[in-house]
Amino acid sequence: MISFLQNYKSQPMIKRVTLPLVIIVFYLGFSMSLIAQEHSHTHDDSHHAHEHVDLAHHQEQGTNANDLAPMQAKLKTGQGDYIFSWNKELTAAFPKEAQEFEPKMHGGFNEDPETGIVYTGIPGYGLCAISADLTKWSVLGTDKRLKDNIHGIVFFVHKGKKHLAVAQEGKRVLVLTLDGQIVSEILKPTGTEFKFAPANEFFASKDSNFGVTDVTYLKGTLYVAHGYSKGDFVMTIKEKNGAWSWGKLAWGGKGDNPGQFKTAHGIYAHKNKILVANRAAGQVVRFTKKGKFVETFNEIPTGSLVCNVSYKDEHYFLNALSAIGDQKSAPLYVHSGEKLVSTVIPGDLDIPVLTNIHQVWPHYVTKNGQKQLYLLVHGWNKGKFAVLKLEE
Repeated sequence: MISFLQNYKSQPMIKRVTLPLVIIVFYLGFSMSLIAQEHSHTHDDSHHAHEHVDLAHHQEQGTNANDLAPMQAKLKTGQGDYIFSWNKELTAAFPKEAQEFEPKMHGGFNEDPETGIVYTGIPGYGLCAISADLTKWSVLGTDKRLKDNIHGIVFFVHKGKKHLAVAQEGKRVLVLTLDGQIVSEILKPTGTEFKFAPANEFFASKDSNFGVTDVTYLKGTLYVAHGYSKGDFVMTIKEKNGAWSWGKLAWGGKGDNPGQFKTAHGIYAHKNKILVANRAAGQVVRFTKKGKFVETFNEIPTGSLVCNVSYKDEHYFLNALSAIGDQKSAPLYVHSGEKLVSTVIPGDLDIPVLTNIHQVWPHYVTKNGQKQLYLLVHGWNKGKFAVLKLEE
């Protein structure tokens, strides 16, 4: 610029008249250069902003920012055709009003196969019905006895009418209608009821207790497991003129021999046979309906304290009470009746609180013509209700 002015001063007068015009042109060109640079900088910002918009758009369309990072694998447990995940939504359907009682859970499930309604008990809260889709819970009946622990439960149809029976350890067996109305209360035997001397001798003793743990139904007869006791028996209850009372049939006793028990904990009727979960022996034992020993299941892992047994999808579902070895929780087993098919460890699914398991119950939910298998888990020790879903 200085050089330009020096040159200008040495020019003839005629050329000096052009000075204002030259200065204006010079500054105009300089300003245009700055504007161009500013425009270029603004264009870069706009380009990056567009990239951010595209990224946000991708995050909306492609779910979330996990597209830019490895997604956490879904937790699963089991083998073969029986691999399960934790269904948090159905687990959360557990009623809020019952949550304070959940740590005391110490029971199981049963269901009406016609309606799909599942029945269970929560001590302190009451007898409950769970809708077939597992989304709604309701309390049945108002009798205070239904708030005592329901350790075992069975749905059954007797003479064309639907009933429930519940085993309340240390207290009673109740037979009731589906709306919670009690039909009969069966208390501890006196020692004269059975055609089985060991059972009569035990209950006639002053030292005897009433340790009923579970109940099932087969062809007009209720079968009761009495495993929380030195009198480790299976006993029967019969109906006459609408009232239920102890029958004549009983069998078992504490011991290792076939037909004896080491905590007859769970009992389940299937295919005209009676299955008993012989807990401390780690067995599922099959009997005729008259109490004759048939066989025990094979391939139940050593150390399994088998609590209960149920059946669905051409397989038996059973559970141990506690973990074996380094397992994170008690295991669930899927069994063909001949061999073990899958070992399911709910603890591998990071379900809070759940360590000990009292019962597992298989249940189908039908939606849009499709059937989905779930496992309902009834915890023990610290309680806990949980639902597992079969993975496709």
